[in-house]
Amino acid sequence: MQSQSPAHPLLIPAEQVVQRQLAAYNARDLEALVATYAEDAEQHLLHAGTLASGRESIRKRMAERFADHALHAHLMSRTVMDNIVVDHEFVTRTFPDGLATVEMICIYEVHAGQITKATFAIGQARPTSAA
Repeated sequence: MQSQSPAHPLLIPAEQVVQRQLAAYNARDLEALVATYAEDAEQHLLHAGTLASGRESIRKRMAERFADHALHAHLMSRTVMDNIVVDHEFVTRTFPDGLATVEMICIYEVHAGQITKATFAIGQARPTSAA
């Protein structure tokens, strides 16, 4: 009989992997975020091509993003179907024109306890008034 240990990577629910990724993103914890991605993972912009291919490319892309101290993703909803997780988020970050929030749909494919593919649909940036 096989062990049903939740620590086994094949048994980690996709939603749990994506939640760890979101928590690392909001903490701007580069190593924790990169650890949620497979070595050959890919990030794509929906209908617009590849953003990053491979863990090291993702690390470089996210290191640049994490330099923004305003960076924060607010999860609005999450849908899970087997190994696919779809998040609806509002992400606040600093753009060339200043602080703004963008609406995003993030589609994650999870295999063996790691994200293998992430596809992002990004809405228009809306300026955020400073509190």
